[in-house]
Amino acid sequence: MKGPNTILDEYGTTIFTVMSALATEHNAINLGQGFPDTDGPEAVRQVAANALLNGPNQYPPMAGLPDLRQAVAAHNKRFYDLDVDWQNEVIVTSGATEALAACIFGLIEPGDEAVLIEPLYDSYLPILRRAGAIPKIVRIEPPEWKLPLDQLAAAFSDKTKLILFNTPMNPSAKVFTQAELEFIAKLMLKHDTYAICDEVYEHLVYDGRAHIPLMTLPGMRERCLRIGSAGKTFSMTGWKVGYTTAAPPLVTAVARAHQFLTFTTPPGLQKAVADGLRQDDTYFAGLSSDLQKKRDRFAQGLKDIGFGVMQSQGTYFIGVDFRPLGFNGDDVEFCKHITIEAGVAAVPFSAFYQGGVKSGVDHFARFCYCKQDALLDTAIERLAKHFKK
Repeated sequence: MKGPNTILDEYGTTIFTVMSALATEHNAINLGQGFPDTDGPEAVRQVAANALLNGPNQYPPMAGLPDLRQAVAAHNKRFYDLDVDWQNEVIVTSGATEALAACIFGLIEPGDEAVLIEPLYDSYLPILRRAGAIPKIVRIEPPEWKLPLDQLAAAFSDKTKLILFNTPMNPSAKVFTQAELEFIAKLMLKHDTYAICDEVYEHLVYDGRAHIPLMTLPGMRERCLRIGSAGKTFSMTGWKVGYTTAAPPLVTAVARAHQFLTFTTPPGLQKAVADGLRQDDTYFAGLSSDLQKKRDRFAQGLKDIGFGVMQSQGTYFIGVDFRPLGFNGDDVEFCKHITIEAGVAAVPFSAFYQGGVKSGVDHFARFCYCKQDALLDTAIERLAKHFKK
């Protein structure tokens, strides 16, 4: 009997599903999978509820409701001074992960090379490989997450079709600097390549940092596909509404893939997201300031226990080195251990590297802190009690 697709079959079940199931089994606090435990703005949810009841609930335009595409264009101008033609330069997808797939399938031809910066969000590599790309992976490592410029330059060649990278970066919580982005832009111009820019955490940056879209740099406007996520921006990850901004030929390429993936996205949610993107500045500033406070609260608790705590410049996540606690196993063993024995779930960093625990990055864990303060405090109490035994 013929088997399933061999590329996708290699990947099995994602680490997020595995750890979430283990957390449920042992009644552990799930700080592994990256989702908030409270829903986003009530006013935005009310728009969705009204739209669901009042309709229409039939197929919206394949590229997305005009209202949402106009809101995405205005959002680009408001925050990044990007002039965007909503009719020809914006497309709506069923989540940012579908946007990534549509961008990849729309651009990659079998045999094209694609540059990636590891650690990787788990969908990148399987989709690229399924599309026929040859991945060229450059690694950054904890705790400093320094971008190795020589290695990055060596990964580019005349066969490079695109670079796919994430800033702010999951799982490292790194925010790429202006200098790093300028270096990437120079390589793209030299080798005539595109960039798929996963910017879903664009509004989750801390300590006065600014998110800088690569698209805003000289020469990048026609080369970048900039992906945003309503799920992250409005703390409603289950909505699965994403949006991509790119030059017209690139949006056309994405649309040709999108029409055969999901075709469209629920119209009521699109209408609500359009309203959300028009929220005043206090909402977006409050989102980052609230999460920064949670980060600081949780980070201090981890330090008090004895973890080596890494800097979290953005996203929902914070990384720790657990070796100071005297645990001698690898990170997969550690995360299973604290889920079962301490009642707190985390995700091993090795899951984001090729080779897993054999990659050498095997003593770091990632916690998610976009939770209610009481839950974070309880998680710290459980970990402290366990490690003080």
